[in-house]
Amino acid sequence: MVADKQADTKGDPRARIVDALLALAAERRFEEISIADIAGRAEVSFADFRDAFPSKGAILAGFARRIDRAALSAGGADLDASKRDRLFDALMRRLDAMAPYREGLREIVAWLRRDPVAALAMNASLINSLRFALASAGIDCEGASGAIKLQGLALAWTRVVGVWLEDGEPDLSKTMAELDRELTRGERAVAAVEGLERFAAPFAAAAQAACAKGRRAGEAVRRRARGEDAPRPADRP
Repeated sequence: MVADKQADTKGDPRARIVDALLALAAERRFEEISIADIAGRAEVSFADFRDAFPSKGAILAGFARRIDRAALSAGGADLDASKRDRLFDALMRRLDAMAPYREGLREIVAWLRRDPVAALAMNASLINSLRFALASAGIDCEGASGAIKLQGLALAWTRVVGVWLEDGEPDLSKTMAELDRELTRGERAVAAVEGLERFAAPFAAAAQAACAKGRRAGEAVRRRARGEDAPRPADRP
């Protein structure tokens, strides 16, 4: 299966660069992998490399998009299943897509733990990936509560991947148990956030109305100071 995948991407320099970085990460520390190493393994020129990616971090973002496409293309959501079960399946499909690169990912995860700045930068790419996972499960991820869901899921996913990297069971029973626990925790946290959001909504509306009234009063004062006529009723917002 991996050989078929590599054959399919052999003519694509971007794909070869991604494959090269993941293969090199399985052999040495991520910090020790140079652009020259990647170009040599991928058999691309520096010019083609630069056209494809500006950095190793950008290559990892390209890898994330590859995994997104594989996971999102692997199967449609079961409309009879709960949103939680759909999300569980969507995340397990991500792990299935990541399986051929497991050894390289082991080092990349270790590198991110060693480099908090890099981890913070990669968090944005992860959030984008998980946004599509949530959407594919029919879960809203817009607005303030959506941002909290996404960041909470990103933290949970990091823990799940840590278990997956060490899970030696053929059926990934430890990984699935961890994912189930994390989704349960996430459901409770989201329920609390959404409850708080509903409670605060009337106060937020009142604050917005007060701010709008203050802006109108300020504009009237400025008009009088400039000697301008007050706006006609039809001109008022």
